[in-house]
Amino acid sequence: MKTKFLIPMAILILMFCSGIAFASPGKGEKAKKPGILLVAFGSSEASARVSFEDIEAKTRQACPDIPIFWAYSSGIIRAKLAKQGIVLDSPQTALAKMMDQGFTHVVVQSLQTIPGTMYDGLVKTVDGFASMGKFKKIVLGAPLLDSQKDMEKAVDAVLKTIPKDRKKGEAVVLMGHGTHHPANAFYAALMFQLQLKDPNIFVGTVEGYPEIKEIKTWLGAKKIKKAWLIPFMSVAGDHAKNDMAGSGKDSWQSILTRAGIQCKSVLKGTAEFDAFIGIWVAHIKVALHQI
Repeated sequence: MKTKFLIPMAILILMFCSGIAFASPGKGEKAKKPGILLVAFGSSEASARVSFEDIEAKTRQACPDIPIFWAYSSGIIRAKLAKQGIVLDSPQTALAKMMDQGFTHVVVQSLQTIPGTMYDGLVKTVDGFASMGKFKKIVLGAPLLDSQKDMEKAVDAVLKTIPKDRKKGEAVVLMGHGTHHPANAFYAALMFQLQLKDPNIFVGTVEGYPEIKEIKTWLGAKKIKKAWLIPFMSVAGDHAKNDMAGSGKDSWQSILTRAGIQCKSVLKGTAEFDAFIGIWVAHIKVALHQI
């Protein structure tokens, strides 16, 4: 009787040990080492970098055990910062360094607002590193607006972050960067959905559509006398300080003021508000599940 039970027991032990062997890294195989690379266009404005500090803090809070790295996609911004003694890597350089440091599973999180030209470039970079085969897995996280669900979250975030001092009948004008890429349509789509909740919220762009001339026409048609100007970019950098709130004749504030509309500018990027950061962090979590 004892012998009959010993044989099945020996088989079970062998199966259990084999299972452990299969679950463990093989000989010469690296243990899983995940990492997160946050990629922003970048900003040379010292005051704007608080936005990136907020994003990093929230990312560390959500992913406390995963190392976080940074890259700026703009070569112009990196060159300006280098003259100030601040060295930021390009996405390609940052990923090469992570490869050398033995990271096996990487999430590259885009901090762009829409999946436009800059995002397309990041897609190519990630695809290129994936084809090398040095990382076990590399996944690109979506920008702020990438789906209808993101749009709904962004609408809620805008409504939550409108200054409390805004009064009934006053407009809110969001300044997006804009692009000639088809993804520019996200801005008009966002305005449409915002206006379903608040008809006096408008979204314009610096380098796309709608432009400030359309915004001015729409405000005039509604006989609006005061507008709150707010950047719809991750940081309140050069565009916000000069193109939106600057004293030059072509700034949005100057153009609307000449049209008889009082302006109040808010110099805070979307990444300074938890409601927007939460959308990016949610995309990081989705990407982490994929690796």
